Amino acid sequence: MQTSIGAVAESRGFAVSRVLTHWTEIVGADLAAMARPVDVSYGREGMGATLTVLTTGPLATILDMRKAELCDRVNAAYGYRAIARVRVTQTAPTGFAEGQVQFAPAPKPDPVPDPTTKAEAAGLATGADDERLRLALETLAANVLTKRKS
Repeated sequence: MQTSIGAVAESRGFAVSRVLTHWTEIVGADLAAMARPVDVSYGREGMGATLTVLTTGPLATILDMRKAELCDRVNAAYGYRAIARVRVTQTAPTGFAEGQVQFAPAPKPDPVPDPTTKAEAAGLATGADDERLRLALETLAANVLTKRKS
C-alpha cells in the first residue's frame, strides 16, 4: 500500500508523500477543511516548486490570503524551502464525476471497549489518587488492551 501511494505521489510531483497522507496534521484542520493538495510542479530553474491546491469558490479568497501560512507549514513538513509558491484552483461545490467535493477527512469512530476491557482497565488504574489521572490512565489502559485484542 505504501509503495502504491508513493508511486502516485511521485507522479504528481510530491517527493514526500507525507504531504498527501498527513495533510490535516501538516496544515492544520482549518486549512485542510478548505483545500486539498493537487500537484507540485517544478520550474526550469529548479528553485522552489509550486504547490497547487484545490478549493471551492467561496473559500478561494480566504485561502488566497493565507498562502504564505500554507507555504510555511508545508515547507516545515519537507524540512527545507521546497515550496516557493502556492496556486489556488477552484472547483464547483459539487464535483463533476464524484458528486460532492469533500475536503475534510471522514471522522474516525471512537472505539468503545467491551465491558470486560473497561473493568480490566479500571482495575489497572486503581492506584492513582488524583481523579483526573485515574481517568486518563483508565482510558490509556483501555486503548492498549483494545489494540492487543485486535
